[in-house]
Amino acid sequence: MARVAGINIPDEKRVEISLTYIYGMGLTRSQKLLKELSIDPSTRVKDLHDGELTKIREYIEKNYKIEGDLRREVTQNINRLKETGTYRGLRHKANLPVRGQSTKTNSRSKRGRRVTVGSGRKKSAEKT
Repeated sequence: MARVAGINIPDEKRVEISLTYIYGMGLTRSQKLLKELSIDPSTRVKDLHDGELTKIREYIEKNYKIEGDLRREVTQNINRLKETGTYRGLRHKANLPVRGQSTKTNSRSKRGRRVTVGSGRKKSAEKT
């Protein structure tokens, strides 16, 4: 398996797809990277030469913030919003949708299971 930015990328997939396994590297970014390095995006990772792999590694390290650094930056940004008490920060704290989505009927995965009062109780043993 080829290793780029501390991540094992799949050998059997095309290069442009396998680069998307890296956090912070999407399809558009990987296509742009391969065009810049003049590597054919349809080649499989197992068919790449060692020189091409090192080119990819070095280019990514120099030009992009990925994996741990990017995750750290995102969590710091969210914590900053929480500490300053902004509306977005409050939404993050309350574990609710942040970007203005409706919550009256949607966002069940974010808010959790629907809890009803009284009707969800099991019936006790029938009296005879």
